[in-house]
Amino acid sequence: MIHLALSILFSSLIFVVFKLYAKFGVQTLFAIIVNYFVACSVGLFNYSGPITLVDVPQKSWFWGSLSLGLLFILIFNLMAATSQKLGVSVASVATKMSLTIPVLFGVFFYKEILGILEIIGIILALLAVYFASLKEQKIKANKWAFALPVLVFLGSGVIDTSIKYFQDAHMPEEEYALFSATVFGSAGLIGLFYIGLKSTKVPLKFNFKNIIGGICLGIPNYFSIFYLLKALQHPTWNSASVFTINNVAIVMFSTLLGIILFKERLTPKNWLGIVLAVCSIIMVAFGQHLTMLI
Repeated sequence: MIHLALSILFSSLIFVVFKLYAKFGVQTLFAIIVNYFVACSVGLFNYSGPITLVDVPQKSWFWGSLSLGLLFILIFNLMAATSQKLGVSVASVATKMSLTIPVLFGVFFYKEILGILEIIGIILALLAVYFASLKEQKIKANKWAFALPVLVFLGSGVIDTSIKYFQDAHMPEEEYALFSATVFGSAGLIGLFYIGLKSTKVPLKFNFKNIIGGICLGIPNYFSIFYLLKALQHPTWNSASVFTINNVAIVMFSTLLGIILFKERLTPKNWLGIVLAVCSIIMVAFGQHLTMLI
């Protein structure tokens, strides 16, 4: 459980860092690219084995990690676009409701069995994410913009499902750090290539704030994935329970951090979402405990 708690903590800190970007004038795209190189460096530092660049492409997970890197930077930018066009709450709902994809994958692909309490807990988790993220203002946007949260939903779900698949089928525990570093490194290189193309039209300007912002984002970003891999390794917890608790707890904790750090005000529906989040976590955890006993 400690690994799951750490993944929730570091994932929640990512939302705090994003919130601070607007306050300090950090350019999100550039900071995100720096963040990936920082996360890659942390992963390489955290890896205890010898690192030989020639050997890394021979790993069974290598090409999958490159694909995940592309998905990471694509979904991060789609999340940013969703936040700007439709609001942060919509982006949050789309990202965290994607837990249904890895949950269904675990049930149908790994034949994981969900008890009645776990099923009710997952339904409450989806309701919790929705209510905790609701805002009172009405959203005005072009019709095409409403395709953005759908893409974020699908992409986030594919990322979580892929992480579970590679953790289960292709990775010994000692390679978690190297795998994470490779994913982040590939995302950083793709991002660097993108802004390189962009600079042919608009000259790039060096901004020290973007570097600092990338460092502050990269460290929690790396550990959020690293400890999620560790949590998925738990011998008795199934992936459906891990993803449900992880996603709904991130929404709950990041909401509470918003209240404490940024004096955000919550509506009654937001408080209902937090209550539902607590109930869903209890039900999933208790349901998993009953499954273990049976």
